[in-house]
Amino acid sequence: MINVYASDSFNERASKLLDWDLAPEVITSLMCVIIIIILTIIIGCQATYHRKHHPYKKTKGLLYLGEFGVTYFDNMVEDMMGPKFKGFGGYIMIIAVYLFLAFIFGLTGLPSPMTNLAVPLTFGLSTFVMIHATSFKFKGWRYFKRYIDPNPVFLPINLISMWSPLISLTCRLFGNAISGWVLMSIVYYALESLSDMIFGGVLAAGLSSIWIAPFIAPALHCYFDLFAGFIQTTVFIFYSQIMIGREGPEDAEEKLSLEGGH
Repeated sequence: MINVYASDSFNERASKLLDWDLAPEVITSLMCVIIIIILTIIIGCQATYHRKHHPYKKTKGLLYLGEFGVTYFDNMVEDMMGPKFKGFGGYIMIIAVYLFLAFIFGLTGLPSPMTNLAVPLTFGLSTFVMIHATSFKFKGWRYFKRYIDPNPVFLPINLISMWSPLISLTCRLFGNAISGWVLMSIVYYALESLSDMIFGGVLAAGLSSIWIAPFIAPALHCYFDLFAGFIQTTVFIFYSQIMIGREGPEDAEEKLSLEGGH
């Protein structure tokens, strides 16, 4: 005999499991990830087809853009971090693509993922973990010397300063995103009020507030979303490369120059 109560209980548990209460910024963050995954699959399929059927033909479209991005970020990583970090360009590239896409997502009318502190904190944590993982990879147990350098008395101070990259990167991303969102909200409110003041006696309610914003807001979006998003993405990946790169071993030429100086 089927236990009806057990079945109802299972259905209730299943409905509660699927009834997720996600913040809008988390949903738009997942949308950014889905967009990147779709673009990656398309470029991968195009690369496979091009390699099999047209290996000597010049690439174009998304495939060309993908190849250009891979080459650009690989060269940038090698120039800033050195050949010891060869292959690290893919990580920096995907971080840059997501950050820029997340910053400009506000152009769709949906909330930008960067206005939720959890998203900038996640990227700050990714760089924070990479810094210490890289240091431990190249230095081994000598990694822990940083916490008692130059004297064990400085252990509490070093433990506190250890978190400065995480706080700096997170607050920079979140602060710029939330400030842009607040300013644009104020601008939209002011423009709607001005439009109501001018056209309120002529047009019906609800239509009088939409006539001025389309002429002014796009220019501000170009700065707060496009330009600021590009700048913050560039600053984040540059700082990440610098912080992670300095945890690697010194190059042989640097060691020889130091020895020669002494």
